[in-house]
Amino acid sequence: MSSPSIGDPELKPFPDHTQLPESDGTFVKNFQEHPQSILLTDSLGTILQQLHPDGQYAIGQDCGIYWREPQPPEQGAIAPDWFYVPNVPSRLHGEIRRSYVLWREFMAPIIALEFASGDGSEERDATPLFTATGKTQKPGKFWVYERIIRIPYYGIFEIKTNKLEVYHLVDVSYQKVEQNERGHYEIPLLNVELGLWQGRYQNQDPQLWLRWWDLDGNLLLIGHEQAELERQKTEQERQRAEQAEFQLQQERQRAERLAELLRSQGINLEYLE
Repeated sequence: MSSPSIGDPELKPFPDHTQLPESDGTFVKNFQEHPQSILLTDSLGTILQQLHPDGQYAIGQDCGIYWREPQPPEQGAIAPDWFYVPNVPSRLHGEIRRSYVLWREFMAPIIALEFASGDGSEERDATPLFTATGKTQKPGKFWVYERIIRIPYYGIFEIKTNKLEVYHLVDVSYQKVEQNERGHYEIPLLNVELGLWQGRYQNQDPQLWLRWWDLDGNLLLIGHEQAELERQKTEQERQRAEQAEFQLQQERQRAERLAELLRSQGINLEYLE
């Protein structure tokens, strides 16, 4: 009996994102994850518009990346807390993505970020898929990102300790990225720096958040920050205009007083002109 070949109607095709589970049933680990993801996505808008004027990119937040096809299929998925994939449509055939199926699109994310609730050991787990004897085991996130999906940049943010590590794929392995003089990690493929910012977001108390800066060290603002900046600029321009009008009025009054003084002394102003 011959095995099925490519094009054989008996050959089972790879499932797509509409046929694969969108969840493995686990819970989000902490209440900071979703605000943190929104903050990262919101502030990156201007950079993404510059990089993708055609709108061809996708951002996943706690969504599955399918990198192999085992049974059950969700065992072949991994779900970064936040990731960005360039040069792919945000929707597939008009449908909202339920997951990102790597074996169908062949475009690895540029960066994946994990928000660790614990000590980060799960996020640094480099356990391979196969044991030394060839048996299959559950692989670690670090190993999957580094060896299979090969994501160029991988960040781990430990929320309890406010510790941030960033790794860059060099040849076949991850190397730690060193901070620059601003204490940020440069992500050249995205034209940004990644770092920690102290402040209040949504209804959370002031704390450290992951934020983006441009390569000149300017913080990339979210919507209400940009609106506040525009409000301050408008207010400053109004104050400058009022100050200029006040100065003009004072000069006009001085000129009028001088003219009155000269007239009182019998000086012909028309002759002076």
